[in-house]
Amino acid sequence: MLSTITSFFENHFSAEKNNTETHTAHQLQLASAALMIELSKADQSIDESETNALVKILKQCFDLSETDLNELIQLAEQEAKEATSLYQFTSLINTHFEYEEKVQLILNMWEVAYADGKIDRYEDHLIRKVADLLYLSHKDFIKSKHKANPDSN
Repeated sequence: MLSTITSFFENHFSAEKNNTETHTAHQLQLASAALMIELSKADQSIDESETNALVKILKQCFDLSETDLNELIQLAEQEAKEATSLYQFTSLINTHFEYEEKVQLILNMWEVAYADGKIDRYEDHLIRKVADLLYLSHKDFIKSKHKANPDSN
């Protein structure tokens, strides 16, 4: 698995491969994408509107080409499938994200969850769990939920 990820970054960012900061940024992209993919599967059905929202958010956040974005999604799906807990993703995010970046990630997760027009209890639970693991305040968790809700705008 690690060799697949390493290969992806070396193939697409070889000019930057010695830059630890860039490598960390790519790991953070992968962790963020994996969390959103986990969310899109939380309600036991993969909805096309959630998948489209996820792709749109990843495009906006990471500014990757279509090819790189598709490969990132494939790697994130594989990572999410092989993960034994959310900790491997949230610990990386806790180490490198500022508080506001964590809030933005939770907002992005809410936007993916709301894409199909409803929030399933499993989606709510997963986002709440990630927010707790990222040490977000309950106030910011709720504000993000309301901000992402299309019915409250």
